[in-house]
Amino acid sequence: MSRRCSNNVKIFSLNSNRSLAEEIVSILGCELGRSSVTKFSDGETQINIEESVRGSDVYLIQSTSAPVNDNIMELLIMVDALKRASAKSINVVIPYYGYARQDRKARAREPITAKLIANLLEKSGVNRVLSIDLHAPQIQGFFDIPVDQLLGVPILSSYFEEKGLEDIVVVAPDNGGVTKARKMASKLNVPIAFVDKRRPSPNVVEMMNIIGDVEGKNAIIIDDLIDTAGTITKAANLLIQKGAKSVYACCTHPVLSGPAVKRIKDSTIKELIVTNTIPLPMDKKTDNITVLSVAPLLAEAIDRIQSEKSVSVLFD
Repeated sequence: MSRRCSNNVKIFSLNSNRSLAEEIVSILGCELGRSSVTKFSDGETQINIEESVRGSDVYLIQSTSAPVNDNIMELLIMVDALKRASAKSINVVIPYYGYARQDRKARAREPITAKLIANLLEKSGVNRVLSIDLHAPQIQGFFDIPVDQLLGVPILSSYFEEKGLEDIVVVAPDNGGVTKARKMASKLNVPIAFVDKRRPSPNVVEMMNIIGDVEGKNAIIIDDLIDTAGTITKAANLLIQKGAKSVYACCTHPVLSGPAVKRIKDSTIKELIVTNTIPLPMDKKTDNITVLSVAPLLAEAIDRIQSEKSVSVLFD
């Protein structure tokens, strides 16, 4: 493949998703920048950049997934190191933006941690943020620097188009997911339904009802992320009870914490389709989980940003 990285572009990866970073640079026809991350005996993070970045446009790839706080500190320290090393611009590629669910004050005396992370990134010296499917779209407004939010729906939709399923209904697992479900339904030219539910407390869901016709259909549940999988597996069971022929599920970010993998494995979900914004360790890889790559999308976005072309064409 022809080289798409100019001489003044440097791409670095930290520890959270190195395999994705390696795939991105392979597509772009360049190599990862040389750096190392070590820890002092007391747990402090130390960053060492092992090549010159003076005058370079740097792209730094790091999902702020688990261990969330370690990955955020790695990112902030690396940005500071790049700034002090006279990088021309520092563009952080955050495929999964952690703390995005803490985007507002839902109760008294709550922090807005997603805004705090935005402040920390800006103050450390970041010039641009590139991410995929922010949990709350308003997070873009938390920054006073450019933020490009790419979408996972086209990647997930293409997978189901190639699968050739018939009698599809796209299902939103809650009212807030209707917009995403509509986008997928529009791409597949199929109807939508949604689950009416109540959430008495975080990660505790009481399912209520299915709004829409699912009987005899292949249901595809879509969400931006799956954490403990309580919502998605209960929704799948409810869809089967309401007469769905089969249930598939998909999301952009496979957080999959706690009992998530066991719940999915034991559920009525025929297949879960996710992307590699968060890497899946071997103990989370099962026969009914399919991983799609976002590397081509991110590589194209980096190339367009660097060549000052429109990124909005990637939203389709």
